[in-house]
Amino acid sequence: MASRPAVSASGRWLDGIRKWYYSAAGFNKPGFMRDDTIYENEEVKEAIRRLPENLYDDRMFRIQRALGLTMRQQILPEEQWTESEEGNFYLEPYLKEVVRERKEREEWAKKSQGYNCGCSVLKVLL
Repeated sequence: MASRPAVSASGRWLDGIRKWYYSAAGFNKPGFMRDDTIYENEEVKEAIRRLPENLYDDRMFRIQRALGLTMRQQILPEEQWTESEEGNFYLEPYLKEVVRERKEREEWAKKSQGYNCGCSVLKVLL
């Protein structure tokens, strides 16, 4: 029983660090969510393309608002900052699907290269 409070205390401690890092990163001040700041490689671009319209529109609104604030060298009022609990990873399921599909295609390509249809052997026999 004595170990339960220690686990709970360490969980609260990690949660506190997580909240501190989220705030220290600074992307909550212009209203970004974590997934708004991911580097857009080909996989991320495909995941963004697959977003439902409402999530895509929300993302574009946050990005445009942040660009406007940056041009005016302002930040949102503190009550409008995104909270760490709100920093849900809306892009993550779509990104995981894109990565899984890419790996599947790569594995399929490896397997396909290993098989020869035997066409050249048939030509020699004919």
